[in-house]
Amino acid sequence: MSVTASTPAAAGRPAILALNNVEVVYDHVILVLKGVSLVVPQGAIVALLGANGAGKTTTLKGISNLLRAERGEVTKGSIVFDGTEVHALSPNVLVRRGCIQVMEGRHCFAHLTVEENLLTGAFTRRDGGAAIRADLERVYSYFPRLRERRAAIAGYTSGGEQQMCAIGRALMSRPKMILLDEPSMGLAPQIVAEIFDIVRNLNSREGVSFLLAEQNTHMALKYASYGYILENGRVVMDGEAGALAANEDVKEFYLGMAEGKRKSFRDVKHYKRRKRWLA
Repeated sequence: MSVTASTPAAAGRPAILALNNVEVVYDHVILVLKGVSLVVPQGAIVALLGANGAGKTTTLKGISNLLRAERGEVTKGSIVFDGTEVHALSPNVLVRRGCIQVMEGRHCFAHLTVEENLLTGAFTRRDGGAAIRADLERVYSYFPRLRERRAAIAGYTSGGEQQMCAIGRALMSRPKMILLDEPSMGLAPQIVAEIFDIVRNLNSREGVSFLLAEQNTHMALKYASYGYILENGRVVMDGEAGALAANEDVKEFYLGMAEGKRKSFRDVKHYKRRKRWLA
């Protein structure tokens, strides 16, 4: 169900990423994604929303070709990044082409320093040390805290610093697009706001496109221009971010609001509305 008649590509910008009717199966048996289609225009932030287990991470790993490590595969549909079908590309080739994923849970190299972690992001580059050092300074300009902690062992830094390190490491690959998985997970609200502000700055100043998988629907819709909501491996709703945030179904099922009031934990399972897309 779409809450608006438009699509994110309708703004006149070409799509940097397009998924068409994608299905993903694990262990040759378990169907996880069921005909997922979405579009990310060049230079846009698009939110991929839904509860834990809805299929958000699987969607990102299908794009970045990391499913094989978990005995999963795309069995149907197409994934096109920057004009090229990516199904046959290895993850490192896809990174060289400009698409990189920041994994859920940060996954920094705990035994390396912050700066060493950042430099691993440039591993696939072949443009010389001077360019890499210049980009390292650029990363530090976006993440001043990382400059202060550049010599610290990453495993001993805070969760927020590790998330900054993971995004900075992705930026070192000079991406056209970042697949960002649950950046708010386990972080204090103030740090979450700081992370999202940096994402918006990277998008507006560097032109990096983002597909943002997030359970924090309120925060994601605040920064994205368009959103898709997944449930049980299907896209059940999509639309402009403002329209989604104002939709009564989204308010009740994903923002914890009903009739303009925030619902209590006691009432969270007692919905006055029903999910019409499950009918």
